[in-house]
Amino acid sequence: MQLIDEVASILRQKPTTQLEAVMAKEARTMAMRFLDARKISYIVHRFPDTIRDAEQVAAELGMDPAQVFKTLVALREDAPQSHPLLVMVPANQHIDLRQLARAVGAKSVRMASHEQAEKLTGLKVGGISALALLNRPFDVYLDEHARAFPQIIVSGGQRGIDLQLAVDELLKITGASLIQATA
Repeated sequence: MQLIDEVASILRQKPTTQLEAVMAKEARTMAMRFLDARKISYIVHRFPDTIRDAEQVAAELGMDPAQVFKTLVALREDAPQSHPLLVMVPANQHIDLRQLARAVGAKSVRMASHEQAEKLTGLKVGGISALALLNRPFDVYLDEHARAFPQIIVSGGQRGIDLQLAVDELLKITGASLIQATA
């Protein structure tokens, strides 16, 4: 009788195990699959997908907001046909648009609206990630504050998922230029 109970217990667990495997597979973002394929180490940080503000993400994760980077979309006003800009800056900083324009060699830049950012990237605000847009026509920039840390946290390409990886790896993978985008 005990053997039958053990077998029944195992059989009851198998669907749960398969379900968990399917869910784990679905939870991998394009950015994670890209990093896995290149054997680049990273740490996944999950949080409620209702949080869209990078400073709130830092608080939820118990991390220094200066180490959690948000990805913002900006547009060159003097060259509207040029590639949009993806600019990664610390959660506790704001882009200085004049500084950014100088750094990218533009007369002026402006922030894309939430609607424009989502339309241009195909990602929701709070989940916009340079790692998820690698083969798309964007000019990618990383604020120089990232150099203060060996690793930073950036969006994983989906609300509720951030990835922590080495700054040098992020620069190499995304082709990002290191600039001073904040005051």
